[in-house]
Amino acid sequence: MNELFLPEADSTDLLGRELARTRPSQAVVHLQGDLGAGKSTLARALLRALGVQGAIRSPTYTLIERYPLANGEAWHLDLYRIGSAGELDFLGLDEGAADLWLVEWPERGAGGLPPVDLMIGLAIDGNGRRAVLQARSNVGSDWLLRLRESPDLQPLFTP
Repeated sequence: MNELFLPEADSTDLLGRELARTRPSQAVVHLQGDLGAGKSTLARALLRALGVQGAIRSPTYTLIERYPLANGEAWHLDLYRIGSAGELDFLGLDEGAADLWLVEWPERGAGGLPPVDLMIGLAIDGNGRRAVLQARSNVGSDWLLRLRESPDLQPLFTP
């Protein structure tokens, strides 16, 4: 099982930094969980670790925020407010235009998004969070292997 217990905010930041450090050149990540589970917090930590400067806004109302990276662009989408995948057409999304997709509420865009590489499910667990990581492609499997090998994350993985 690829499950981590994140006992404090610093642990979520650590996961974001390790996702950034080990990330493939192109990837699609689905962030799932209830409101307040930490999806935007994790996305913000990952983007900050990738060198994004300035404000990292939640795309709750804009639906998409685009961030320049050293070698490309990251898109952070929050699909909570869309009614169907057909509404994605109005966002001008081109599958090959972003190197990193971070998609909150991906089930609302089912059929209109590129294939997922890594799914991260987040849930509140006591005073911390639980994160379940699932690879959905070869890219995701390789990424997950690199994360499992991280000495900083190993203590957070649950047996």
